[in-house]
Amino acid sequence: MELKNIRNFSIIAHIDHGKSTLADRMLEVTGTIEARKMRDQVLDSMELERERGITIKMQPVRMQYKHAGTEYMLNLIDTPGHIDFSYEVSRALKAVEGSLLLVDSTQGVQAQTLTTLAMARESGLVIIPCLTKVDSPLSRIEETTIEICNLIGCGVEDVLKVSGKTGEGVKELLTAIIERIPAPKAEEINTQTQALVFDFSYSNHKGVIVFVRMFGGRIAKGDTLSFSASKQQFQALEVGIFAPEATAQDALEAGTIGYIVTGIKQPGIASVGDTIVSQKNPAEPLPGYSQPRPVVWASIYPESQDDFDELRMALGRLRLSDSAFTFEEEVSGSLGRGYRCGFLGMLHLEIITERLRREFNLELIVTMPSITYEVETRQHQRVIVYSPHLFPDDGTLVKVFEPWVTISIITPEKYVSTLMPFMYDHEATVQDIEQFGDDRVKIGATMPLRELMRGFFDGLKSITSGYGSIAYKEGELKEADVVRMDLIIGDEPQPAFTRIVSRRRVLEEGEEFVERLEKLMPRQQVEMKIQAKALGRIISSRTMKAFRKDVTQHMYGGDYSRKLKLLGKQKKGKKKMRENASVNIPHDVFIKVMKQE
Repeated sequence: MELKNIRNFSIIAHIDHGKSTLADRMLEVTGTIEARKMRDQVLDSMELERERGITIKMQPVRMQYKHAGTEYMLNLIDTPGHIDFSYEVSRALKAVEGSLLLVDSTQGVQAQTLTTLAMARESGLVIIPCLTKVDSPLSRIEETTIEICNLIGCGVEDVLKVSGKTGEGVKELLTAIIERIPAPKAEEINTQTQALVFDFSYSNHKGVIVFVRMFGGRIAKGDTLSFSASKQQFQALEVGIFAPEATAQDALEAGTIGYIVTGIKQPGIASVGDTIVSQKNPAEPLPGYSQPRPVVWASIYPESQDDFDELRMALGRLRLSDSAFTFEEEVSGSLGRGYRCGFLGMLHLEIITERLRREFNLELIVTMPSITYEVETRQHQRVIVYSPHLFPDDGTLVKVFEPWVTISIITPEKYVSTLMPFMYDHEATVQDIEQFGDDRVKIGATMPLRELMRGFFDGLKSITSGYGSIAYKEGELKEADVVRMDLIIGDEPQPAFTRIVSRRRVLEEGEEFVERLEKLMPRQQVEMKIQAKALGRIISSRTMKAFRKDVTQHMYGGDYSRKLKLLGKQKKGKKKMRENASVNIPHDVFIKVMKQE
């Protein structure tokens, strides 16, 4: 097919704004899928995506559509809507010439949509604004249309109105895609082979399968290729397109979107944003590649140490289809062997752990998530700390630096007064508040990443009755006023429970944690203290009484001194036990504490 008849586009939308449903209707109207094979969320292949109604892995698809007597090829990339996957979204936007901006007419523009829209504009994409769910009785079409017009500076007549549920306006949308989005540039045909990797998957039989946008040249089955970043050479075992199932082709031409079967079965070689070039005549890599940097860290342990090898295999398998998370082995005295893992955000952590449980049937203990800190010691050394139990004691450091984030919150105006104390509690500094539409405001603020992870998303949704939305991007490192808090049970520190907390909240957090653990810990044969230690002293303490053995039950008569004598013997025995006793923390206590976190 000629380049002038190809249209490559993606969909920008907030979570649950109906992009997967709209994609279903487009597949129906273009006849890409037969009606009898149609099902909801066709492009969401993962069970977890269907259950939660979110897009996690991008799924490209090719559609053929006839307009004004000419056959057009429409290549769609359905992208994730969550802020955790913003790097993947940025690479997908580089693979297309235009984008549909979907806005739910019942909710209006959301904060995460603004972030992705800014990326699309930076990439120079043509934006087609589109209102979804217009068939809903709750839709606010006029207000939301004005919101979009003010946002991107278009006219009211430029905003399309569609319904993914009924199919209303889908044909007009396909026409707008053909008329407004430009075709790939003609100079791509004769240039050297360059293919941008915007996603990849893994198959037991075929190895890593990369999803690519051809920016130059031609790739055919059997060609010898290589990755620019990892320098790994491979042979194209198969090339093809998504229609929407993987369909083998003779070759991938410039301007098109498809897949290449690499046969590679080692993790860490394929990565999003890399460029595939020909081995014979290697071209320069496409700009914009960077290695995704983990933001959140958590340790994952198997509930039973017998499953450790299985956990290692499972993490390796997931790494083959998701290069964005990292893992390295670590050992805990109380939890045994496990892995310290780095994730792009809290949703990414949740997805990986859920996939480990579902796809590999593993029972896991996940420690409380933490972030990385940069610590300046008294010896004037800068040390990066990934794990709370490696954080230096209060007296051995001079300064601590932590990452901050710039956040953008869009919320109905009536919730602002209750939101302010909540933001103060999370150490957020409000920069500006501006009107956003008729009855909504946009709040710009900066805050520590540590506080964003401390239940901020759930708290925001609760305060704003689900109407508030948030987007964030990483900022610079700033000096932090944080301390390390250790938990000591029976004179033994427990590294699994160590955490980094704000100095102003340390007493409150210590009291809460000790109280919770006292309720969960079973009584022992000896008296046991549960203590929280920070700032070089014990800040909270609870004593659990020992079991008392009734040694006098067989004495019914005689002098009371006989009973005292036996109780004295028991006291000496308990003292002896205490000298040799080791704390026994049942495994289920760790699990309950981590689950409550």
